Amino acid sequence: MKVLSHFKPNFQHFIQELPADKEQENKRRQVFEACFSFVQPKKTTSPSLISFMPQVASLLGISEEEMCSDSMRDILTGNMVLEQSQPYSMCYGGHQFGNWAGQLGDGRAINLFDLQHENKQWTLQLKGAGETPYSRGADGLAVLRSSIREYLCSEAMYHLGVPTTRALSLSLTGDQVIRDMLYDGNPALEKGAIVCRVAPSFLRFGNFEIFAARKDYVQLKKLLDYTIRHHFPTLEQAGLEGESLYLSFFKAVCQRTLDMIVHWQRVGFVHGVMNTDNMSILGLTIDYGPYGWLEDYNIDWTPNTTDAGNKRYRFGYQPSIALWNLVRLANAIYPLFNSADGLEVVLSTFQDQYKGRYYNMMFEKIGLIDTREDIDIIVKLEKYLMAHETDMTIFFRQLAQIKKNMKPQECFDIVRFAFYEASLLSEATKSAWLSWFEKYVSALAKESSSDTQRAKSMNRVNPKYVLRNYMNQLAIDKADQGDYSLIKAFEKMLQNPYEEQDEFQQWYAKRPDWARHKVGCSMLSCSS
Repeated sequence: MKVLSHFKPNFQHFIQELPADKEQENKRRQVFEACFSFVQPKKTTSPSLISFMPQVASLLGISEEEMCSDSMRDILTGNMVLEQSQPYSMCYGGHQFGNWAGQLGDGRAINLFDLQHENKQWTLQLKGAGETPYSRGADGLAVLRSSIREYLCSEAMYHLGVPTTRALSLSLTGDQVIRDMLYDGNPALEKGAIVCRVAPSFLRFGNFEIFAARKDYVQLKKLLDYTIRHHFPTLEQAGLEGESLYLSFFKAVCQRTLDMIVHWQRVGFVHGVMNTDNMSILGLTIDYGPYGWLEDYNIDWTPNTTDAGNKRYRFGYQPSIALWNLVRLANAIYPLFNSADGLEVVLSTFQDQYKGRYYNMMFEKIGLIDTREDIDIIVKLEKYLMAHETDMTIFFRQLAQIKKNMKPQECFDIVRFAFYEASLLSEATKSAWLSWFEKYVSALAKESSSDTQRAKSMNRVNPKYVLRNYMNQLAIDKADQGDYSLIKAFEKMLQNPYEEQDEFQQWYAKRPDWARHKVGCSMLSCSS
């Protein structure tokens, strides 16, 4: 069939250049001196394609007609393994919630093959396609609710301008999967599903950590050299070698991680599980589990029930955790250095770089391009946003409507929609807001751009639509009944999150009261 001609499964330099697991049996075990294990996806009972992303298919050179074929359905659900391809799962370790967890690996992810299209390399990976040697006590499968969340969020993030893995397709397996969603001793059967996700590489910090922890520096060096050669080629092309090459690699990873975190903070995204095994070496957002967007501007919020006590992965702490994780990566590759000095210098600059990038981003969000000298205007804004429950997305979007000649009360009335209970604002809080708006409008008056120009600029960095958890849950509830209309609607809406899109105006709204404490809307577990 024509669709098969688009794939070049023999183009798999990861498995051609790196050491494979010597044991072939697919049983749970510790895997040593190997970057991956060969494994076959589990056959599904009655696979069906729910939806796919045409833009991602186009990246791979696949037409919409081909995506709808039976052959593609079978490939994307693991029921057809292409001739000459060798599916595999990667071996890695990681620090989970601050503690070394040892070997982890792709417990429910199977890389099908790599391909090239228009001089770009992509890896296709099935999430939820069955057990691997790294599944530990799990079944390697995924359920519909978590698969919908990953499928929609991957593409929502991409169109928001956030570095991320992509999602090609969402499929049902036709099988039932048992899950204890809240870890409360009440397991239930759920619909099984598979997401095919796409990225240049799924390498994580943990891929390097596992070899360092085992003092297997031979494999560590092989992996690092491979990663630089294929994913950071400009470093070698610049003539770098040895420690200089490795240090430049680490700098590049730090910068990509920094870029990703700044974007997370810009749109109010909370990952929820920033373990080192969930940190992409390419600075991509990866592993969409208990994530969420800030409903109200609360820097201490985490969407993860497992993290509810310590709040390690709360919104405001994400930059610090990124640095903590980078220190773990530095420790992992340090055995290939003669001195830690260079690594320490790079790490020592991260916080200052982030601070500078963060304030620049925040000034862009409020439309101050020419007059950025007053950091206090940002500091007080954040303080007041947290003083009363305020929707982050709506507040910054509404802010673009303010004009240079407005009175403080007029400004306040424009953003009033963002407050959950505006009538309950204390007089002191309202007075603080009016003082802030007076200072803000004064700063706007010094800007060279017109009100219209500034509004356009602000609306390019402040989205109107984000994938709120309650929206996800509504789509999941309908999908459980076989109705995929909301998935389709959100696919369309989230491709243009900065545009007005009158047909989707109903989704420019604060979290409804019914969703405040509803399972799947306020907080989520890692169960999937």
